[in-house]
Amino acid sequence: MKTLYVSDLDGTLLNRQQQTSTYTNQTINKLVDQGMLFSYATARSYYSAKPATKGLTAKIPVILYNGAFIIDNQSQEILVSNFFSKEEVNELSCYFNQKDFYPIVYAFRNKQEKFSYISSKSTKQQLDFISTRNDERKNPIENNLYQGDVFYISCIASKKQLESFYYDLKNHYQCLFSKDIYSQDWWLEILPKKATKAHAILQLKDNLKCEKVVVFGDGLNDLLMFEIADESYAVENACKELKEKATGVIGCHDQDAVAHWLDGNYKD
Repeated sequence: MKTLYVSDLDGTLLNRQQQTSTYTNQTINKLVDQGMLFSYATARSYYSAKPATKGLTAKIPVILYNGAFIIDNQSQEILVSNFFSKEEVNELSCYFNQKDFYPIVYAFRNKQEKFSYISSKSTKQQLDFISTRNDERKNPIENNLYQGDVFYISCIASKKQLESFYYDLKNHYQCLFSKDIYSQDWWLEILPKKATKAHAILQLKDNLKCEKVVVFGDGLNDLLMFEIADESYAVENACKELKEKATGVIGCHDQDAVAHWLDGNYKD
């Protein structure tokens, strides 16, 4: 039986230094060379996922932005994309303008991936996050926040404020509301309805002609992929809700739990 193995990154495959360890890299690379089909599904972009997994061989496509894209890890070619429709962008723009809130908006502008923000109207939490990102996507602007082909919107603010946004929007879009494991800030991530890790995994499973899916995760944004998997394993540091859905609970993310499980359970 051909099996696809998919792991979340932060809090699951990555250690507390936000890296894959030498042991994890060596173990997964060895198993991939033996024929294991391994990928990862993350909320990260390619720009932050690539250095975090330096040394890890991923010969098949990887899932980014919580399922907004499936991308070839070698060529960086986007294989599957999920964008908001123009109507949805207009609706979200009107909604946030009425709330006098200005999120970080990810879009392709003139065929280039950018994240745009208005510094003078951004929350402190958003500016703190932006200060950690120094790459070619960074796009401070004064207006036209929602220009281009929009695929992902990030709001970072108080739990109370974001909670109201979440309940207003969750039935219309894919909304992920949680506390960041590193900064401890509250995030609301808004994506097109079809942009989920689960949907992307099923597409990858079909493309690779696999009969079985095994997944690993730690957070609420992994719940949907746990529901569609044949086997699902939560790391010890995972949230309670995920552990309750899991086939089993393995060790901590900072102790190479996923790599240890794969080394003990993968058979070519």
